[in-house]
Amino acid sequence: IFFIMWRKRFNIQSVVFYILIPISELGLWLRSCSTTLEEAVLANKFIYIGGSYLPMFFTIFIYSVCNVNIHKNIVRAMFVISTVLYGSVLSTNYSDLFYRNVKLEFDSGDPILVKEYGFMHHIFIAWIIITFAANFAVLIYSFFKNNKVSTIHVILLFFIDLIAVFGYLGGRYISNKFEFYSIGYFVMQVGYLLIINRVCLYDISDNVIEGLIDSDDHAFISFDLKMKYLGSNSTAKRILPALNNVRIDGKIRKPELRIVNEWIIDFITDKQVNNEYLYGDRIYDITVDHLYNGRTKYGYQITMTDDTRNRKYISLLNNYNAQLKEEVGKKTEHINEMHNKLILGLAVMVESRDNSTGGHIRRTSDCIKILIASIKKTGAYELDDTFCKNLIKAAPMHDLGKIAVDDAILRKPGRFTPEEFEQMKTHAAKGAEMIEAVLEGTDDEDFRRIAINVAHYHHERMDGTGYPEKLKGSDIPLEARIMAIVDVYDALVSKRCYKDSMSFEQAFNIIDGGMGSQFDPGLHESFLDARAGLEEYYS
Repeated sequence: IFFIMWRKRFNIQSVVFYILIPISELGLWLRSCSTTLEEAVLANKFIYIGGSYLPMFFTIFIYSVCNVNIHKNIVRAMFVISTVLYGSVLSTNYSDLFYRNVKLEFDSGDPILVKEYGFMHHIFIAWIIITFAANFAVLIYSFFKNNKVSTIHVILLFFIDLIAVFGYLGGRYISNKFEFYSIGYFVMQVGYLLIINRVCLYDISDNVIEGLIDSDDHAFISFDLKMKYLGSNSTAKRILPALNNVRIDGKIRKPELRIVNEWIIDFITDKQVNNEYLYGDRIYDITVDHLYNGRTKYGYQITMTDDTRNRKYISLLNNYNAQLKEEVGKKTEHINEMHNKLILGLAVMVESRDNSTGGHIRRTSDCIKILIASIKKTGAYELDDTFCKNLIKAAPMHDLGKIAVDDAILRKPGRFTPEEFEQMKTHAAKGAEMIEAVLEGTDDEDFRRIAINVAHYHHERMDGTGYPEKLKGSDIPLEARIMAIVDVYDALVSKRCYKDSMSFEQAFNIIDGGMGSQFDPGLHESFLDARAGLEEYYS
């Protein structure tokens, strides 16, 4: 009955349990047929195979049903103790370890083995008491504390254990002729069958695997490491009918199954298979993994999963998302456009107040494009397209802080006094504060950071004598270092109320001479490359 119910996932203790008990029962029958002491002693050794090892296996079974782990070292120790006990039984007639004396008597024709127990037999009794006490302890704990165990199982195991104790220990004090533990063995087996029949229902992994194998949604094909065919389920044979004609342990050579070999080869070479297989109106997702025998790689397992419903759902979802994304994109683009126009409007308003910077905003934006192109050409710095786009868009905002400077200073026709220049210098920090406030909450955090840096640090110098923070060298953000060259170049070649425009040669010499002290020397080669473009633009 047990082997009819047997499943792959039953542990080894279950199998050994149903092997040892019949051997012990056979020993009991052989002893009842004994006519000599030697026959009775030999039969007794068969009986004690179960007597020595069953307490250990029954304990392991009870703990597994109660979901309580036994450390592997304890299991090893239990096995050693059981083996030592059985070894002492095997020494009967050769030593007095288990029996000091043994003789065969007959009662109404029935053979009775009369024994005088030795030291190891007392150890045997103590071992039985210890194992059954451990069993009772875990059963009591599981009954009151462990909600992951069936109460019915706990009660059933409790009575099986109780009957086994009676069979082992109680029976010998009632009758020397009748072996009560034979009944105990029988009850243990029946109770065991009832429990494992129910445990099969609780084994979710086993039930799920069986459900998957029989499911129309999953196909399985197995191969060994030499890509020889091992087998497949009915669903796989329905999807790939040619599998019905492939010999077990043979290689796939049919053209219509060549794709199966390709899936395995893709897995071996890339360790990743992203394939799909169309069968009628169904779409199957293909996965390949190693097939294991225990911990050893035995071959390859192909799984085909019906993904039709998900693919259709994803297709509908993608279409909806695409439409939604397009609508959101349009709205976002419109909002960004309004946002940029607002900021540009503020910059133009500042420029209209400052009689020394007419057209400065437009010119610096154009010149930034020219210098960026040269930076990319010379490879001075690696600039990605997003950075360049954000810097060009942020350039018009670099003097936005001038809106907070008094008109008397901002519109003064001549040079500033030291006090007036100090006030004018505050426009850098104020501009950064304004941009930070205006762009707060924007989704484009990179643009916000670049715009703030351009406004805040475009008057810093490489030697640390600039303003407002007196930053030095690479502490100055790259976007501000680029903006500084363009800002100064425009100021030099443009006519202001307090000066005439310089020649291109003079402007070039000033910036060229400031490389390393005022300007980033890393941009020197790029500025040289941009010279012709800048002069052409201003011409």
